Amino acid sequence: MSDFSEVEINAVYRAISERRDMRHFLPDPIDEALLARLLGAAHLAPSVGFMQPWRFLRIRDSSLRRSIHSLVEAERVSTARALGEREQEFMRLKVEGVLECGELLVVALMAGREAHVFGRRTLPEMDLASAACAIQNLWLAARAEGIGMGWVSMFEPEALRELLKLPQGSRPIAVLCLGHVTAFYPRPMLEEQNWARRCDLRSVVAECWSDPQDAGASPPGQG
Repeated sequence: MSDFSEVEINAVYRAISERRDMRHFLPDPIDEALLARLLGAAHLAPSVGFMQPWRFLRIRDSSLRRSIHSLVEAERVSTARALGEREQEFMRLKVEGVLECGELLVVALMAGREAHVFGRRTLPEMDLASAACAIQNLWLAARAEGIGMGWVSMFEPEALRELLKLPQGSRPIAVLCLGHVTAFYPRPMLEEQNWARRCDLRSVVAECWSDPQDAGASPPGQG
């Protein structure tokens, strides 16, 4: 028996369903108390071995924000070239809101993570998985608060680490755009733009290994 009311349960599922990777923002600042709540939600995330590997950096200097945008733009162009025949289609997509959003965060994995062996001896990448949980917490809390968030992963990690003067051994994994929005996308933007489509749940849940392509289904983005 759940100790959440039906209204509370529905609210959780609604936040999950209506969360969007936002790329269009209003420049209005986010209230400090609200931002503190969002970061508090992120910090409540589970982590393997309770290592809490996440570090959040607020980018408040406008020139630093522009430098981060330059790194993202350089990787956007490189990604487009790597996509071959979809290069021009990709270049028409809006993939970030670094310069427009009210708050810009960089999420990095802390230095010294090798000292945390609990749960990571055979799966060292669980530090990244743990930080991703923190980002998802932030994303869902932001959606519930009516704040848009976009996860930007187009950057060279070492270049961003050096730009931010992060210690050796740390690793930036996300540039997060947070801000007020005029509206949330009714569907994921990449789905609206016919870049990709969500897999059917039945194709990713099975009692033995199954691959949608084995059954002749079109892979995401090709149907």
